[in-house]
Amino acid sequence: MQGTKGRQRALGLALSLRSHTQNSPYSGHGNRTVIPRNLRESNNTAEHGQPMTRVFTVLTFFFLFGLRAAFAQQDAGVWVQVEAQPSLREAQQRAQVYANSLPDVNGFRLNSGWYAIVIGPYLRDDAEQVLRVYRTERQIPSDSFIAFSNTLGQQFWPIGANVLNRGVIAPQIQPEPQADQSQAGLTPQTADETRAQALQGERLLTAQERKDLQTALQAAGFYSSTIDGAFGQGTRRSMSDWQRFNGYEATGVLTTLQRKALLDDYNAPLISVGMERHADTRAGIELDMPLGVLGFDRYEAPFAHFKPTSDLNASALLISQEGSPATLRALYEVMQSLEIVPLQGERALRGNSFSIEGRGDGIVSYTQAALKDGKIKGFTLVWPEGDDARHARVLAAMRASLTTTDAVLDAGAGADAEQRIDLVSGLQIRKPRLSRSGFFADTSGSVLTVTEAVDNCTRITLGDDQDLQITWQDADLGVAVLRPSQVLVPISVAEFSAEQPRIQAEVAVSGFSYEGALGAPTLTYGQIADVRGLNGEDGVKRLALAAQPGDAGGPIFDDSGSVVGMLLPAPNDGRTLPGSVSLAANVERLTEVLTKAGISGQPTQSTTRISPNELSRRANGMTVLVHCWD
Repeated sequence: MQGTKGRQRALGLALSLRSHTQNSPYSGHGNRTVIPRNLRESNNTAEHGQPMTRVFTVLTFFFLFGLRAAFAQQDAGVWVQVEAQPSLREAQQRAQVYANSLPDVNGFRLNSGWYAIVIGPYLRDDAEQVLRVYRTERQIPSDSFIAFSNTLGQQFWPIGANVLNRGVIAPQIQPEPQADQSQAGLTPQTADETRAQALQGERLLTAQERKDLQTALQAAGFYSSTIDGAFGQGTRRSMSDWQRFNGYEATGVLTTLQRKALLDDYNAPLISVGMERHADTRAGIELDMPLGVLGFDRYEAPFAHFKPTSDLNASALLISQEGSPATLRALYEVMQSLEIVPLQGERALRGNSFSIEGRGDGIVSYTQAALKDGKIKGFTLVWPEGDDARHARVLAAMRASLTTTDAVLDAGAGADAEQRIDLVSGLQIRKPRLSRSGFFADTSGSVLTVTEAVDNCTRITLGDDQDLQITWQDADLGVAVLRPSQVLVPISVAEFSAEQPRIQAEVAVSGFSYEGALGAPTLTYGQIADVRGLNGEDGVKRLALAAQPGDAGGPIFDDSGSVVGMLLPAPNDGRTLPGSVSLAANVERLTEVLTKAGISGQPTQSTTRISPNELSRRANGMTVLVHCWD
């Protein structure tokens, strides 16, 4: 029951008690300080005269979340790792500090030999919420992250517990259950060196090593000045604060072992994913990679693919090919079309290099590549959302460590791999949720299409890259007017016929029947079956024409090439029409919609019958593919 109550507080009360952390003692003590209990149970609402139904609702939420947490424990679940220590004694001391303020604190030995302090277990979504709330409230360090059970070994905390059935580590210290060491301070530990010896060892550090110490102190929350490698009063004060907080004598000079402990703590996120130097002689690339969570899969030019090897679901690419500035630009465009590069994020192509960031659909990705001496080298890292602190450290390490050689991946590597039109070198091309047809309604590139093509879209594009904005919608008719983000110059613009077409008149609809698979619109021929809708309504006409879903939004032409309507999607009210029956909005209603959008439709210039080739030319120049992206 204790674990269930703790999880209830973590996701229930933590969200309602954020204001309690405003006077946190965290300030100035770094990211290893924990706030004294601010997740305690709130006042009993029933005792304060609140309706019992509210109490019942809260208790019901707690009960249901307790069941979710219980299932998480049964299935091993996931954890929030808050800290790791190189020694068992230090880890037990720190676990005690966290346990004094937070529920569900556990400790396990890692495969690396370090000792991790974690909170949980939870279901994945719950763990991410706990991580987000506790980090926001500064209950846990900002570099805490989601950890998985397969990285955890023997348990050392709580003493005697064995929740994963992987064995128990005998304690080296006797815990003091009521002592709040984050407030009272740890008993100073015996230093491995005198202050004079520590100063002597410090003088042997390189400039970069001195900067690394300042960076680690800054990440821990003890140092806020310039990273310059100069150990002035600010650096000495931050060192004293770090020593005092970690139970050492506050001399202001770190000993050899203290420097190691500080840097090991700073590098714990990298240790947790097994950062190692990787050299790919075929691709001519060397860099540090998180080989504890991903591994080499295959070559498929121009990429070396690395697939996930853990529940973290991280992946990577090494990029290696011969090329020119044109090749680099083409690669830049291709990378943005892939599923592993979400739409949101900064992109930059400057000179002979580019970088692409992407965030969405549960992942974050980063790609960089540069052209030098006729060779393009770079990498892509794909990481799950919600693990931002660790992702930032891993990405920074990969970028800083990247070096290249003269070798280039053979262009024929992976030529025998599966070939599909929606794959690029084994990578899935990103696909829109829905694609429909449309057509240019004026010379500035305004587009008429169906509302089905724009409903609940994160982004609307003309083709794959030109952004469109909704100018006007007629929900009853099912028609939308879109404007491009940049002024376009259409090859052909719709010329609307002022005359109502006669029943049984020959017509043709131009549309992307297969939602872009063919790369160009097709013409589908039919007849006017009725100048009214199925229920006799005006503004809609019925066609004897077998259309595909992708054709919806396409222009309908008469034999003179004039537009006499726009194809509407099949009804979604539970009716299924015969395959040869389609509906269309007539010109009068389309003109009304354009007028409300501030657009004047262009009237037809001629009623002379045109050839099929001329009709096809006009249709190709006018018809567009509208993509709806999530």
